Amino acid sequence: MLRGVIFDIDGTLVDSNEAHARSWVDTLHEAGYDVPFDILWPMIGMGGDKLLPSAIGIESDSAFGKQLSKRRWEIFERDYLPRLKPTRGARELVERMKRDDLVMIVASSASGNELGSLMEAANVADLMQEKTSSSDAEDSKPDPDIVQAAVRKTGLEPDELIMLGDTPYDVQAAIGANVKLVGLLCGGWTMLELSGATAIYDDPEDLLRWYDYSPFAVKALAGKGASR
Repeated sequence: MLRGVIFDIDGTLVDSNEAHARSWVDTLHEAGYDVPFDILWPMIGMGGDKLLPSAIGIESDSAFGKQLSKRRWEIFERDYLPRLKPTRGARELVERMKRDDLVMIVASSASGNELGSLMEAANVADLMQEKTSSSDAEDSKPDPDIVQAAVRKTGLEPDELIMLGDTPYDVQAAIGANVKLVGLLCGGWTMLELSGATAIYDDPEDLLRWYDYSPFAVKALAGKGASR
């Protein structure tokens, strides 16, 4: 029986993927690297520990890598964070799951402080019971570490959880942790790119519209059957 939900935040509950890519473009350009948006955008969803080596061959844990990551957040926080909006239906979907008494936890490659700001931008910070961030995992998505950490924090078994995400990196991380994933297209990826997901919807609003026929309805339907 479904007992909990693991949420990705960026691109899933807050419309932030483009903003992350553009803040990396700005940061790298400031540092003398001309990396186009079209190269960086497909990397959004993996952690910075993987993005920097892929984009410019710099390790994120080097002194320069740490400097770039710090500067990237400063630019993001100043120029992009104030303009972020929740994805359509994000809060309403989380509220519905809360009413179903599902355990809810966030699993993100963002650092703790960044994650808090993103949850506020998504307008769901007050609804989430737990969260895992980059500090809870040795390797970021698409490695399964963060999802595995989220599973441990819930105290549930992987088959009692479903993850909600928007990137192929979420799909890979969930599969690696033996957790089913429901995909959303609002992050900018295609259905083909999210293959491996149990089900795919346009955005939280679309999922909420079809909620009673979705993988998340199992608990509610089971409860109704048990009460008869």
